[in-house]
Amino acid sequence: MHERELPEPGRGQVLVRIRANSLGYRDLLVLANNYPLPITPGVVPGCEGVGEIVAVGAEVSRLALGDRVAAMVFPQWHDGPFGVDVAAQLGTMVDGVLAEYALLDAQGVVRIPEHLSYQEAATFPLAAVTAWHAVTAGAPLRPGQTVLTLGSGAVSLFALQFAIWAGARVIATTSGAAKAERLRELGAYRVIDYRRTPDWQTAVRDATDGSGVDRVVDTAGPLWKSVQATARGGEIAVIGYWLSGEAGAQPVDPALVFKAGAVLRPIATGSRAHFEALNRAVVHHRLRPVIDRVFTFDEVPEALDYIAAGGGFGKVVISHD
Repeated sequence: MHERELPEPGRGQVLVRIRANSLGYRDLLVLANNYPLPITPGVVPGCEGVGEIVAVGAEVSRLALGDRVAAMVFPQWHDGPFGVDVAAQLGTMVDGVLAEYALLDAQGVVRIPEHLSYQEAATFPLAAVTAWHAVTAGAPLRPGQTVLTLGSGAVSLFALQFAIWAGARVIATTSGAAKAERLRELGAYRVIDYRRTPDWQTAVRDATDGSGVDRVVDTAGPLWKSVQATARGGEIAVIGYWLSGEAGAQPVDPALVFKAGAVLRPIATGSRAHFEALNRAVVHHRLRPVIDRVFTFDEVPEALDYIAAGGGFGKVVISHD
């Protein structure tokens, strides 16, 4: 823990009193200095935080005192394709939001839906925006199509819900009967236990009468199995492959990709435009996220230990109340 003076917002900045954060495996990698983006020494960690604006700097017009807002993971990525010019990320390259107050660029925050509590809204900036980008990028997802989600992490849970909004059927992989049942409760029409069925790509083919799925939200790999599970001309949203270890990072035969005719699309969270579009859909559908467990701000070390132990279902939230 570190104490700092309360900052004053400058031109184009807002000061946000953080009311809730969300943590995940990404935070463990940052703390272990094992992350693909540069980590500034002494940086305030955390890329997922929400709160209320308590001070506004000069030339800020799109926000006001008292607005409930969420920080964007990439505060300079407003729209368009991702690139190195917008790669400054909260909690790695620039100060993050795991703090009582955060000084943020006014262009790098979005208002949060009114029906969500701060704890609920804190689950959105990373996992939900990534899932939204994965489901909506590329060819439009149409009713009656089939989406495959891998595992029961937060991105996969959000992707399942978003795909169902689009009228798609969702096949999900997971481990264990308890998680499988919860995925069915969320709307998955078929759940495959990847421990009991290591060749889950074959089971996916069988479940789609041999045609394969129209889209894969691949957060875990191995990628070659996702390719084999995808219909010709289908799309694979490739997420966090540096997270997935040896199993997920196995080389993929280019001939396999060519024969499959699948489109591979790397997904790097999302822009402010993605976040705002997501929020409009969340308001329309009155979505509430899946929260696994809530810790207090003083319990951040215990929360990180809990994440490292694995086995959770949904997001881990830090409450400042």
